[in-house]
Amino acid sequence: MTATRAGGRHGKPWRAAGAAVVVLLAMGGAGMIGASLRTVPPPRPPQPAAQATPQGTPQATPQGNPLATAPVTDGDLGGPSPADGPAVAPLARSAPTTISIPRIGVDAEVMALGTNPDGTVQVPPLDQAQRAGWYEPGSSPGEAGNAVIVGHVDSVHLGPAVFFELGSMQRGDLITVARTDGTKATFIVDEVTSYPKTAFPTERVYGPSDRPGLRVVTCGGTFDKASASYLSNVVVYATMTA
Repeated sequence: MTATRAGGRHGKPWRAAGAAVVVLLAMGGAGMIGASLRTVPPPRPPQPAAQATPQGTPQATPQGNPLATAPVTDGDLGGPSPADGPAVAPLARSAPTTISIPRIGVDAEVMALGTNPDGTVQVPPLDQAQRAGWYEPGSSPGEAGNAVIVGHVDSVHLGPAVFFELGSMQRGDLITVARTDGTKATFIVDEVTSYPKTAFPTERVYGPSDRPGLRVVTCGGTFDKASASYLSNVVVYATMTA
């Protein structure tokens, strides 16, 4: 993959960037899905209705496409975004402790993640695949900027993992993140999109923002038996709401 740099908390580049960010946050490789131990394809996770072209531009998935969970309607792609409303004042920095997503039945602990010695992003251990991971060098959920929370779609140890159902989320769904300071940051989903791993939107996921945003990332798309890896990423974009 071509290396690009990702924006940090204050718009400065991070060391974990480019291919490293794409590979690890895109849930790629054997470590993310236990591929080295897998002999049969895993159960297929649901996929969002909005897919992206290889260039990264979201496109409506035609009705009947087996990757779509539901046909796309005008309400899914048109009209004002939840993020178009008045800006919500950001919170002070505080680490997340749990993430709750009622739509898909997620109520999971969140661990802090950093980078490995080679600059790649750490991920939750496969035997803890029901936990999510927060990329600590970035913004915390509720703080100004885009906080990033990642999680496994499945695990050879546990089967379907914390974000197995992430692709079934819809615009307008709520995500609540509890924080160590006792507060909770509630986000409303703006968009749910699947991207080919070769077109992972690094800048959009990690780039700076004046608003408190949240990006939730997991694997998706077709499971490639040859590489024992998923070919796409599911990304949920959300904005903090009052």
